[in-house]
Amino acid sequence: MPERSGSAIEVENASKVLDGVRVLDRVSFTAEPGRVTAFLGPNGAGKSTTLRAILGIDHLDSGRAVIGGRPFREHPQPLQVAGALLSPDAAHPARSTRGHLRILAASNGLSRTAVDRALELVGLRDLADLPAGQMSLGMKQRLGLATALIGDPAVVILDEPHNGLDTAAIRWLRGVLRSLADAGRTVLVSSHLMAEVELIADDVVVIDEGRIIAADTLERFLGISGSLEDRYLGELSSR
Repeated sequence: MPERSGSAIEVENASKVLDGVRVLDRVSFTAEPGRVTAFLGPNGAGKSTTLRAILGIDHLDSGRAVIGGRPFREHPQPLQVAGALLSPDAAHPARSTRGHLRILAASNGLSRTAVDRALELVGLRDLADLPAGQMSLGMKQRLGLATALIGDPAVVILDEPHNGLDTAAIRWLRGVLRSLADAGRTVLVSSHLMAEVELIADDVVVIDEGRIIAADTLERFLGISGSLEDRYLGELSSR
């Protein structure tokens, strides 16, 4: 993976009320360049809402979420700033893998070389003409990752990227995420696979009921606990 200077993700006092429910309550944390930050929490804790706020998809009632010191939508070349995988079903089911990426590239001023590079990186070069609607969930996850990486971004944000992947693909993804961070990029990943997260994370942020309940390096967060899963569940049960 070529080296790329990353940009910090900063979330400061982010709050949001949705249908009368406070889904984010003064959420604050930082994801640093050159590191994999694991964003953990139970279903409904506020993880996806936070990621969407960072990407400017969801509006915050107060606080801020910025990449490189400015809101994502204010960057003139957003795909070169941050790439994201939030859903494996982003591509039109009738559109081919290559077609989906070419449209994305053309609309963002990227060359077809970027498309070929992304297909090669995620192992979809031989399936470039397959319609998205005929893909397995694991293939769709790879296409989503190609979409995230097509602009060679400084920041990569992934929401449950392991879903639908078999053992070999999970191991492959582990190497991709680690190499992205080692090359200087900022990697923020949400996942429920604690054993896998423990293998790749440098830092851990835990959210529950819309509030950050822990944010530290993996080493300090683990302490004397036997595993990340034990420490994580212990943190949740102690509230």
